[in-house]
This record gives sequence, C-alpha cells and structure tokens, in this order.
Amino acid sequence: MLSMTSHRILRIMSASVLILLSLVIVPAQEDPDPNSPTPILLSEIDSTRALAQPFAKRSSGLLSRSSTQVFWPNQKLELYVTNLDLMPGEGANAFRLYFEDSAGRQYRIPVIEIRPVPDQPGVYGVITLLRDELHYWPEPKPVGDVLVRLTWRGLTSNKVRLGYGATGGDLKDNPESMPTPLSVALGKKGETAGGGEPTNELVGYLWSGDRIRFLEQATFGPTQALDSRLRRIGLRTWLAEQFDAPYPSGAFPYPNIPLMSVNNNTAPPLGCGDPVEPVCNRDHYSMYPVQTWFFKEAFYGDAQLRHRMSWTLSQMWVISGLDTQQSSHMLEYHQQLSKNAFGNFRQLMSDITLNPGMGNYLDMMRSTRTNPNENYPREILQLFTIGLFMLNQDGTLQLDGQGNPIPTYDQDKVNNFTKVFTGWRDCRPGDLNASCPDFLIGTQDYKDPMSLAPANHDLTAKTLLSYPGVTNPNVAACGACTQAQIYTYAYSSLNQALDNIYNHPNVAPFVSKQLIQHLVTSDPTPAYVGRVAAVFNANRTSPTQLKEVVKAILLDPEARGDIKTDPRYGKLREPVQLVTNLYRHFNVSDAAGTGLSDGDVNRFPSGQAQNAFNAPTVFNYYPPNFIVPGTTLLAPEFGIFTTSTAIGRANVGNTIVYGQINVSLPNTPNGTKINLADLQAISAADPTSNQLLDHLNKRMMHGAMSPQMKSTIMTAVNTLAAADTIGRVRAAIYLIFTSSQYQVQR
Repeated sequence: MLSMTSHRILRIMSASVLILLSLVIVPAQEDPDPNSPTPILLSEIDSTRALAQPFAKRSSGLLSRSSTQVFWPNQKLELYVTNLDLMPGEGANAFRLYFEDSAGRQYRIPVIEIRPVPDQPGVYGVITLLRDELHYWPEPKPVGDVLVRLTWRGLTSNKVRLGYGATGGDLKDNPESMPTPLSVALGKKGETAGGGEPTNELVGYLWSGDRIRFLEQATFGPTQALDSRLRRIGLRTWLAEQFDAPYPSGAFPYPNIPLMSVNNNTAPPLGCGDPVEPVCNRDHYSMYPVQTWFFKEAFYGDAQLRHRMSWTLSQMWVISGLDTQQSSHMLEYHQQLSKNAFGNFRQLMSDITLNPGMGNYLDMMRSTRTNPNENYPREILQLFTIGLFMLNQDGTLQLDGQGNPIPTYDQDKVNNFTKVFTGWRDCRPGDLNASCPDFLIGTQDYKDPMSLAPANHDLTAKTLLSYPGVTNPNVAACGACTQAQIYTYAYSSLNQALDNIYNHPNVAPFVSKQLIQHLVTSDPTPAYVGRVAAVFNANRTSPTQLKEVVKAILLDPEARGDIKTDPRYGKLREPVQLVTNLYRHFNVSDAAGTGLSDGDVNRFPSGQAQNAFNAPTVFNYYPPNFIVPGTTLLAPEFGIFTTSTAIGRANVGNTIVYGQINVSLPNTPNGTKINLADLQAISAADPTSNQLLDHLNKRMMHGAMSPQMKSTIMTAVNTLAAADTIGRVRAAIYLIFTSSQYQVQR
C-alpha cells in the first residue's frame, strides 16, 4: 500500500508531466488559471466543532473557544475560514453560509462581513447572524448541533459542527469529515475539498474540464473539434473570434420568407399555391422554418456565441409564435436580437420597441390615445429592464425601514408610459415619414419598424420614472401641434422614455443577473452579479456594451473552474440545450450518416415544455425567480420540470441514443442521428469499459464523474457482451445523460 505522502507525490508528478506535455503540444494561453482554492472552515483541534466565538466589533485575533459554548437565534458570531484568494473589493456578498439540521434540511444564513484576522495571515473571520436568511426556518428554536458549510465561487468548504441553542442531538458528521484546526488547514491549502468528489488533479491541462464547461455555457454544446481549438488558442482568443464571426453561418442564412396575407384562408398575394395547402401553411404560417433553421445553426454554425446570446435574449424579450402568426414576422424579430446581441442595450431597447412582432404581441401597435393599451409599457418595465422592486447594484433587494422591498413604479407610472407608446402601428407608406421597403399590398408589414399615425398619439404631459440622479422624468404636453410637430414630439417622447428606463439604476443588475442565469448558473452570488453589472455600467455608451458584459460573465472566477463542488451551483439544462448538447457531443448528421441534419428536432424540447419560439406567455417558458417548492433553491428551469417532463427527458435520451429521426417527407427530408463509431473503437479496445467511461467522463461531464457513479455505470454496461460494442456505448451514454449529475449543468 502506498502512503498518503506517496499518493500525493504521484499526483504532483502526474500533474507536472501533463503541464510539461501541454507546453510542448500547445502554445501558452493568455487565460489565467481558472481554478479558485477551496475555502476551509476552521475547527477545534480534536473535533469537527467549528472554531467560533461571539461577534466582537474589534477582532482580537483569538482563535480558540470552549467546546461547550453554544450560540442562540439572532446572535452574531464569528467563524473562521482560510484558503481564500480574494480579488480587490471581493467581500461578504461573494459568500453563502448554510446550516444543515439532523433531518437534512438546509437553511441559508446571512454573511454580514468577511474580515482578516489580526496576526493570522490568510485567515478571515466570517461574521454571520443566526437566522434563516430566506425565512424557511419555521421558528428560531434551539435544535442542537447543525452542520455549517461556506460556499465561494461555486466551491463548498468542509462541514463543521455548531451548537444552535444546544449541543448534541442526532446529527452525524459526514464519513469523510476530519478536524481542520489551523495547523491542518494550512497543510491542506491549495487542495480541492469536496469529500469524495473529484479533485482538480483528475482533470489535467490536456483534458481541462473548464474548457468543456465553458463550451456548455457559450455554445449549444461542446464538440471535440471546438475543445481542441480552445486548447490551442485559449478562451479569450476564441471569444474575440466569436465576436467578429459572420452570422448566420454561410451554410444556413436566415430563411428569406416573404410577407403573406393575414388571413391564410384567402389567396396570398405572392401565389405559393393553395394557401390552405399544408406545406404553404407550414412554411409561412407556423414556426417550422424558424425552428429548423435555428437547430441547424445550433448544430453546425460557427458563430455559436451570437446564436446562444440571441436565444438568451429571446427568452428575456419574449414574443411567441402562439400569437405571432407568420414565420417571417418571427425571423425579423430574431434578426433584431442577433444584430444587438453584442451591441448596446439601449439600442436593443429601441429596436425591439419598434419591432412589429413585439408591437403585435404586446399590443403596442393597437394602442391609441383614445384606446390606450398598457401591455407593452408594463412588461418593458417589469420583465425586460428594471423589475418590480428597487435593487442594489449586486442584484439584492433594497428594503425600507420596515424591511419591505421598495417598488420601482406604480400604476400611475404605467399609465404615463402607456401614453408615450400610443400611435405606432405596422409600417404603412401613407404614414408621415414612413419608410416601408418590405411593404406589400395585401399584407401587414411585420418586417420594417413600426410607423407613427400622428392622430393616434397622446399629446398630454407624462411623468416618467423618478430615481436618484434622474435627469428626464417629465415629458411636456404638445399643445396645438401640427402633424409634423406631433411626429417629432412622439419620437422625442419615445426616446426620452427609453432613456429614462435605461438610466434607471436597476437595469444593470436586473439584466446582468438574468444573463448569468441563462449562460452559467441559476443562483449567482450577489458579488458575481455586481461585477457584471459594473461592466454593464462602465460601457453604457459603448456600441459593444453587451460584448463586454458577455465576456465578463464567461470569464468571471465564479463561472470558471474544472470542478464546482457547491451542490447548489449550476443550472438544470433547459430542454433545447439538453437536446443540442447531446447531438453536438456525438457528431450529429442526417439519418444516412453522410450529410447534415435538416433540423427537424423541435419535437424533443417541445415535449419537455420548451417549444422553441412558442413560449406560452410573455413570462417565457419559466420565470427567472422560480424557487423549487419546499426549498430555497433559485432554479428557473425547474419551473417546467414536472413528473411528466422528467420522464420525457429520459425518453428523449433513449430515442436519440438508441434510435434516430428517419426521413419523412416533406417535413423531415434528411432525418437526424448521432454517430458513435469512434466510441465503438474505444469500447472494443478495452473489455473492462474503463477507457470508455473515462472518455465519456471527460467528454460529457468535464471530469466530474464521481468514482461511485463510474462504478455503477460500468457494472450496468458490462452486463452486455464485450463484443456488443455499440450496445455498451449506447448504454453508457444513456446512463450518463439521464443522471442528475449530467442533467444539472455545473
């Protein structure tokens, strides 16, 4: 048997060899080490009981306490942590503290302050208040010992015991728990904690798990070719390429679909045959052309990041094919999103506000001074820009003196914004100064920006949002104005209203948090939100504002790292990306295996409550503030996770892995399947299936597969004959795909 020291030496030697190989094989990357150290909570010298003491305004530097001391509800105390590498300005809002009781229930406890401990280099005091931050604890009664853990940048510390009103009780330590006094903790610094979880040493530079994680966040799924490219050029260089990449890809341009008659039971002006003919209806009066184009671009397009960002924005500024009648209408809307995906958010606000697809969906194009409609003004405030309550710049709620959230606006403000958004309609050549190059007689122009009918615009004064630093809260009335003056007034009022919203302090944290949720993790720390919001604000006038924001999101230390050990970190893979990730991992092709898929795969996410471009409401498929019932877990995608969709996820994996979509004209001319020949060769070379599982661990799970999971899957795979290589490969992929460890993207 090798000693622990020998094991450590072997790991260090192995890591050194990998580093040397990487220097020979690839040029040096400009990317920093993505892996943060794992925090270590200090305990007493001979037990796992937390080293803690009642809070004192001045830290004494004393790191000792009595083992019989207990702490009480609503008491402030100081715990101690080491093995941190804080950035300038990084503080309490980068950390989360959790209690776990003997029944396994977890509660989030507020972290008030992180402060260095005098005369103890590298040790920090964690100041906390003993209460449930999210108010799920039914009452603050003493319960005995609880387990305490601290999370930071998606990593979780060891667990220590703390007496809550009493010591003792039924609580048991984890089997891998050990005392972590300062002397031991200093010896463990730099190691990855996790108690049985993989360590960073399991993922060498040549197989960096962080690259796979990055591709899951920035694309519609990793491929081996993309992973190899990232290894050669680094993350930042790849991002720079993506920001300049042509979009859509040359092989899959936006479908050029003409406008059609509003009524598909009458003869269309462009003559595509019988308008009730199924193919004509499919191509013009359904989302089928948008969906098939979208999935082909997701499978094969080079501009993956813009495509991913456009999809993200479509779930924030929502319109739906349930009300958007024609595919041409949705395509124009999507073009506005993709055009602005790396642009300025204020420009995006303007382009989407005047987009006829949005104007139709939220009724702005039917809102007049005599019949105003508040749908768009309400949703641009509530859902698209600032939200319902005032926020700090890290996304946390501002509270009044009674501890209540402060509303951002009231019904009166909605009424005033409603007046601003009156008078616009689908572009018509007869409207004053209207430019409608796509207009066709017999159709409604849902391609060109909406035009103004001056007689329908409200001319009274409007009072807009009021907030610290506001410069334009009032729009004067337009008295005795001519048509030309009304036109100028209406557009000036519109721009003033959009500026008023854009300059609201909520916009940066509100938008930043949702972008993080869609790209990286469902419940980012306030520190992460604050860092991204600061980039948003620093680039407010930049034409490439969102490019800098996306870069900040993807390169943030809370996003990067080979392994994330915090069990609450990450996001449930939304159905669209669950499907595209699986297909891209395994060389998606047509049914024959010789060409490209036709993209007709929407049946899979649709069956899991995410019918692409057919969101059920303006609130998207799931709301960004969805909390899993009975928990404190903020997890938007779980809003569509039900018994039915959970089974559907497994069925999707079964169909894709064990079957294919066959050719079925006219809707499915090519079919779709995955290709597993390379994995069959790996399986054939190793009858134990060890190499196959190792390969899939790196390819699908960025090296995060636990030994127990690997052993369980290997046992199941090896019930199949070694000669049945395709059977073994399919079984291994299916079991990984349906595991909770894969379904939650971490």
